[in-house]
Amino acid sequence: MRLRLEFTTEPFDLDEPPAHAVVAREVIEAADLDAVDVGPFGNTAEGAADPVLTAVDTLLRRSLAAGATRVSLQINVIEENDR
Repeated sequence: MRLRLEFTTEPFDLDEPPAHAVVAREVIEAADLDAVDVGPFGNTAEGAADPVLTAVDTLLRRSLAAGATRVSLQINVIEENDR
């Protein structure tokens, strides 16, 4: 099964990325995922179910520890031909 993850961390800072956003980006970029797209207002990544779910666990733990007050995420099952 393949999953698509979309997430944001808050609070926002338009001047420079807050520590929790930097940590979240590092987690996703280090995970065994593909189609990673990180941006200032939203982030997406795709991959097999186990690596995505492992990354979500690490993302939540590390970004909350780094000061995130809210993490919004959505996970969708995607078909191979949706890529």
